[in-house]
Amino acid sequence: MTDHYDAVVIGSGAGGGTLARTLAMSGKRILLLERGNFLPRELCNWQPLQVLNAGRYVSQDAWYDAAGNPFEPRVHYFVGGATKLYGAALGRLRPADFGEIVHMDGVSPAWPLGYEEFESWYAKAEWLYQVRGLHGEDPSEGSWSEEYPWPPISHEPLIQQIADDLDRAGYNPFHIPRGIMLNEANPPTSLCIRCGRCDGYPCLVHAKADADIIAVRPLLSRLNVTLLVNAEVRRLETDPRGRSVTKVIVHRGAVREEYSGDIVVLAAGAVNSARVLLQSASDRHPAGLANGSGQVGRNYMCHNVTDVVAAGEKPNETVFQQTLGINSFYLANDPRRVSYPAGNSRRGPLGSIQMLPRAGQPADPPDINDRTVGFRLTTEDLPRPDNRVTIERDGRPRLAYAATNGGEAAILRRELETMLGHADLRVAAGETFPAPGLPGDAIADQAGTCRFGTDPETSVLDVTCKAHDLDNLYVADASFLPSVGAVGPALTVMANAIRVGEHLLHRLR
Repeated sequence: MTDHYDAVVIGSGAGGGTLARTLAMSGKRILLLERGNFLPRELCNWQPLQVLNAGRYVSQDAWYDAAGNPFEPRVHYFVGGATKLYGAALGRLRPADFGEIVHMDGVSPAWPLGYEEFESWYAKAEWLYQVRGLHGEDPSEGSWSEEYPWPPISHEPLIQQIADDLDRAGYNPFHIPRGIMLNEANPPTSLCIRCGRCDGYPCLVHAKADADIIAVRPLLSRLNVTLLVNAEVRRLETDPRGRSVTKVIVHRGAVREEYSGDIVVLAAGAVNSARVLLQSASDRHPAGLANGSGQVGRNYMCHNVTDVVAAGEKPNETVFQQTLGINSFYLANDPRRVSYPAGNSRRGPLGSIQMLPRAGQPADPPDINDRTVGFRLTTEDLPRPDNRVTIERDGRPRLAYAATNGGEAAILRRELETMLGHADLRVAAGETFPAPGLPGDAIADQAGTCRFGTDPETSVLDVTCKAHDLDNLYVADASFLPSVGAVGPALTVMANAIRVGEHLLHRLR
């Protein structure tokens, strides 16, 4: 096996897997390194006691919190990365998310490029990941150059009734864009049977459009692509000038291996990408690789999430529930907002509302049996320098984090209560599950530890996601995000990976 490649890609998730697929079509020699293995296809994939209670697919990794106490981060290391257990909700950020937004707790910074510049890669990612949706349903959405490749997943009867009620009340419900592969799009080996177990579960029938199924497996028959599993990257080493990465140090079990590439792309997840860079400190880079700005590991973000259970009069027989979304409270100054804290007249952005999957919904209160529906409220988390990743002496990451925008999350919950009244639903007493408490729950949607920008003093990467301090190192996971908006980052990471991959194709030529 050769140890030098045109490109070495570290991580096979939404960023690394998508970028590898973009590069592979050129015929260039690509090495794809994945810390885990293929997630086994087994009946346990859909068993709640195994997946949710026993944590069958959770890594045994241990991190530290701000006080130095170890915790299990509940991350997943498999080919396909975090997408193996994501909900396949693949929405775009709003155009406003690319600019500066003032929130209760501070400012969400502007990106170094605008939505219109980024839009074409959104369209490419939607087609690659076979997203089902309908552009134009959501008034907060930006422009689009192509319609989705497939129509949206239809609402089941009760959800359709809720959508109709909310539409009449002026809330503009829309079908959540999802990467789910139904009959007309795929062969019989990949058919969604609408089991309702997308979010938090692996897909037993391989009908979820994750990075493993969509991006990586189609590459395995190509002679120019090498995938190594159970390959954990420990550090990167540079030439004597400290300008180019010349060695990728990999541990596969007890065996230490070295690889090199003309281009090295880091896409190990926001925490682990920062971890690798910080572990790669040297005489030329004493604070860590690519860390001349001191920003590596800083500005960690996730999302401020609240799950709410509501009850109605009719039994809920829905199986695939997570088809309905509401963005009426996403942008500032929406006239539909009616509930505010005393003395607060500023109508700032609040966030998004989506249906919870039935399989992931908290248990129904016994007095209302099976008449409940679940909603997930997502509010933007802000980048704070002190929300950061550092490394301990044993090489494990330490995560210091405090959530932001809790006030906006509380207002959004009150807006939900008002909205639900139009659909003859009420919030079930005691059935609110607030923003995740550290340490373990603040890992979903991790982002921001190597943000891109035009100023090397305040960012880690340039606009192409190349490290300011190095000539051949790129970062292509959610680390690059300067802000996270109030939708899941998966589609944005996939779109950016295609964008960076196309840039690298030109460079490699």
